Amino acid sequence: MSPGVIQALVLRHLYLYRRNPIRLVELLFWPIMEMMVWGNLSVWLDKSKGGAQIPTFIPYLIGGVILWDVLFRAQQAVAISFLEDVWTKNLVNILVAPVRPLEYVISGCIVGLLRIGVTVIVLSILAASAFHFNVLQFHWNLVPFFGLLMLFGWTLGLISSALILRWGQGAESLAWAVPFLIQPVAAVYYPIGDLPWWAQTLGWLLPCTPVFEGMRGVLSHGTADLRLLGLSVVSNLVWMAFGAGIYLYVLNAGRRNGTLTRVTSH
Repeated sequence: MSPGVIQALVLRHLYLYRRNPIRLVELLFWPIMEMMVWGNLSVWLDKSKGGAQIPTFIPYLIGGVILWDVLFRAQQAVAISFLEDVWTKNLVNILVAPVRPLEYVISGCIVGLLRIGVTVIVLSILAASAFHFNVLQFHWNLVPFFGLLMLFGWTLGLISSALILRWGQGAESLAWAVPFLIQPVAAVYYPIGDLPWWAQTLGWLLPCTPVFEGMRGVLSHGTADLRLLGLSVVSNLVWMAFGAGIYLYVLNAGRRNGTLTRVTSH
């Protein structure tokens, strides 16, 4: 693995932001809109409880928005970086160059890390100023929360890329759809215990569910359940092995049967 190759792959993405600043608008627009919608909804629900002893909705929804965006941006970084090479018909050039699959994926993950840093900072400032939510109240738990969600997001990005490699540009909508396929059972905005039993079973198979449950634990009790974090680590390792295996299998199969050229020729 060559650090120079990874650096070059990262720089080519960063140059796109310098040459086309409108990309920064896309980077911030949707997270801010989602924050405003869920934040205003939580404020309205909080005001509408009429003095009843109902826990405030604001911290849970705002925390869910910020942590979900970490996962979503990590997935998007890998999947969209791959799609940009497909759209520009540059994928074959990358694959015939002395670039290892691991170097290519790592560069996408680094770009995702930078994108996440920008959006989390902006969302944290907006949450603090508009909804009085301080993301630093998670203390050291921020590190495992962010790390585990990013790992799962990168894994979903690999799976999305593999599906596009296998089915072609007709499946490119999966780059956006895959994260939202798991969102209903991932317990992002509500406790997983309130879901039907079959949805709870599916939810506990995801590495992100223990993180969102841990977030609510910190907001409710001030501490995170280490068992939940451990479960997320184990689940992440299983999902990473699965995602990497699928990606390498589809990539190698495409090289053998020539389907890689068809992906970029339409």
